[in-house]
Amino acid sequence: MKRRDFIKNTGLASSLVWLPQFLRSSNFGKIYSSRTSKNLVVIQLSGGNDGLNTIIPYGDDIYYQSRPKIAIQKNQVLKLNDIQGLHSSMTEVQKIFKNGEMSIINDIGYPEPDRSHFRSMDIWHTASASNEYLSSGWLGRCIDNGFFESDKLYQTLSLDDSLPLPLKGNTYKGFSTNNIKSSKKTFKNPFVNNIIDHHHDDHHHHDNVAYLYQTLIQSNESIDYLYEKSKVYQTKIEYPNNQFANDLKQIAELMTADADIKVYYAILDGFDTHANQNNTQQRLLDTYDKAVGAFVKDLKSNNLFDDTLIMTFSEFGRRVKENAGRGTDHGTANNLYLMSGSLKKSGFYNSSPNLSDLDNGDLKFRVDFRNVYADIINDWIGGKSSLVLNDEFKSLNIF
Repeated sequence: MKRRDFIKNTGLASSLVWLPQFLRSSNFGKIYSSRTSKNLVVIQLSGGNDGLNTIIPYGDDIYYQSRPKIAIQKNQVLKLNDIQGLHSSMTEVQKIFKNGEMSIINDIGYPEPDRSHFRSMDIWHTASASNEYLSSGWLGRCIDNGFFESDKLYQTLSLDDSLPLPLKGNTYKGFSTNNIKSSKKTFKNPFVNNIIDHHHDDHHHHDNVAYLYQTLIQSNESIDYLYEKSKVYQTKIEYPNNQFANDLKQIAELMTADADIKVYYAILDGFDTHANQNNTQQRLLDTYDKAVGAFVKDLKSNNLFDDTLIMTFSEFGRRVKENAGRGTDHGTANNLYLMSGSLKKSGFYNSSPNLSDLDNGDLKFRVDFRNVYADIINDWIGGKSSLVLNDEFKSLNIF
């Protein structure tokens, strides 16, 4: 059958409009069911979270001088030491920090920073230099290099409606769905069933058609696997009623069901706070805090927290001085936090940002984000970071 006739006869031209992104970005093979490695959970705060109003340098007068209208007042800060503290919304994160289960890295970034959301996120996603353009993600290249069990393809899951770049390797593609039950229903659609049921041998002579058939079959098998795993364990921990919390809830349930997934990816959007920042950021940080608090409690109740690493990052921080709209504009260096029951170095990895020594109004980066990636690849995943990062980056020895 010719590709053109195939599309016409199966109704594929119209059905592709509503098929979810994962059908067009996954290449899963056989499904397995025995997890043998540690869990990595990556949380992306999209939009450029203001790190200075999240991990607050309340002990530095320059902070208050630079932000007369939007600075978090000292009596509202959840103090972590004599210099820095957390935003008042982050009470659950404060508990995790005080339990010695969190490491905060200040002034993280990269040389020659870019203030574009898209370009800076690309740099973080691909682990490239600022003058280098890569099409594959750092976690996808971990799979490409065989750092996980080589006979398993079903290893990374994004709780989103499209596959994020970090999970896309040169040969490996991850899996993405923002709702397992809804995705399961999608595959009951007559269009999809018709395509799968009419998988003729002669399609092997047409590469595009063969790839489509294989993608649909593998994706159907994958969502069947996820759906069955999602029924194994229903948490009794109370999570907030929002999409981000539901994403973390699904992750905890899949982990507890021993799903064969090595990397989970979740996104919280909305941090581009150019105007009236305080209300927006308070709402978002509260969403993050309460969801992560429930997630960590869930993992601990099932003895999974020691084998789980949670990394939270944003594409850049904001400028030190507030703007005229009671917000902040795109900056450069930021903070990153790691959570686990297996940290060697908890608390603050380094000192508070030096607000008196800026680079054209921006924080100077002191830690390259690829040093954190090197730590994760070498010491958590158990691979060789130079094969993924194309250079040697010093380990931070955090876990």
